Amino acid sequence: MQLQTIQNKIYELRGLKVMLDFELAVLYETDTRTLKQTVKRNRFRFPGDFMFELSESEIIELVSQNVIPSKKHLGGASPFAFTEQGVAMLSSVLKSRKAIELNIAIMRAFVFIRQYALSHKDLTDKLKELEVKYDQKFEDVYEALRYLLQKDQIQTQQSQRKQIGYKP
Repeated sequence: MQLQTIQNKIYELRGLKVMLDFELAVLYETDTRTLKQTVKRNRFRFPGDFMFELSESEIIELVSQNVIPSKKHLGGASPFAFTEQGVAMLSSVLKSRKAIELNIAIMRAFVFIRQYALSHKDLTDKLKELEVKYDQKFEDVYEALRYLLQKDQIQTQQSQRKQIGYKP
């Protein structure tokens, strides 16, 4: 299983990186009903920080983002969202060799996303630091650029206006 394929199935809900039950079922080569039944039979293994059921507003949000084609796609059931720990717990519940191999790949995808997010945050922090440091030195440059941009915009607006007055 390609890392990119798994990464594309990781979403952010409630501030957590999660995977949805119907997508996990496809990856585990089982149906969603079977996966959910197995999880419900072992509910004590899945506390709220491992897995939660999506609310109606979260389902609507996922439909609007084209994650889910429509609410009908779910067949009337609210999907379960599994955090990284919840996906790891699935390996103890789903004991097939495929489940174990897939869990290893999924854990690697979560780690990659976490590392990327941390490096991205560092870059953003450094850019903000540079802006604060050099913003005062380049204030004149910014002001000149703003003037030039506004000047071009005003000229464009003036040329697009309907001419009035004496026409020979």
